[in-house]
Amino acid sequence: MNPTALDYLLWGALPYVVLAILIGGTLWRYRYDRFGWTTRSSQLYESRILRIASPVFHFGLLVVIIGHVVGLLIPETWTDAVGISDDMYHVTALSLGAVAGVTTLGGIALLIYRRRTNGPVFSATTVNDKVMYLVLVAAILAGLTTTLLSAVAGLTGGHEVDYRETVSPWFRSIFILQPDVTAMTAASGAFKVHVLIGLALFALFPFTRLVHAFSAPVWYLFRPYVVYRSRDDYKPLTRRVPRGWT
Repeated sequence: MNPTALDYLLWGALPYVVLAILIGGTLWRYRYDRFGWTTRSSQLYESRILRIASPVFHFGLLVVIIGHVVGLLIPETWTDAVGISDDMYHVTALSLGAVAGVTTLGGIALLIYRRRTNGPVFSATTVNDKVMYLVLVAAILAGLTTTLLSAVAGLTGGHEVDYRETVSPWFRSIFILQPDVTAMTAASGAFKVHVLIGLALFALFPFTRLVHAFSAPVWYLFRPYVVYRSRDDYKPLTRRVPRGWT
């Protein structure tokens, strides 16, 4: 399939526009809105649902991110080299992707339900938050749709467009400044929609509460140990301490 002018615009130019917005917007936010660089936690208003919804959403999203990193950045030749067959890869990817997607969707559904049903939490929800939730849910649903279509194609013996031959080479080619528009043009419509929604999410990233992901306390893994002493180790002073200033 030969790329059209629209294909060159969407898959050749748009990714760099989004990258510029992501990097420039993040630097701008850090420079001029450090006080707003936060999740604006509403745990003070309600914690019962949040205690369940937040871990479910974040753990599901973490698996989704890891799956995308493996699927987009690791070439098919690498997995073949370590003995992972194509069928094994697809079965694992579809299984984990479906579980992670449903988990993430369930978590964000609980978070949205909490915001809609709790008055103080809903009052603290901005238009910015509503747009973020809308695009985030759309990205999750689009991802689940591609997973479902791939599974159906595999079970029925239909024609399946392998994203590792289309989306993945295109994604890697962006970072070497040679976007493979032809590869992305050959992708299915579901994958194209998923990619476009993903680009919209990245463009919104610096201007929403999602920016707190860049402040994850990774440095906690490398900080020195904190020494605690029990009260049994405490020994009172044996000498008399004078009162007042010394």
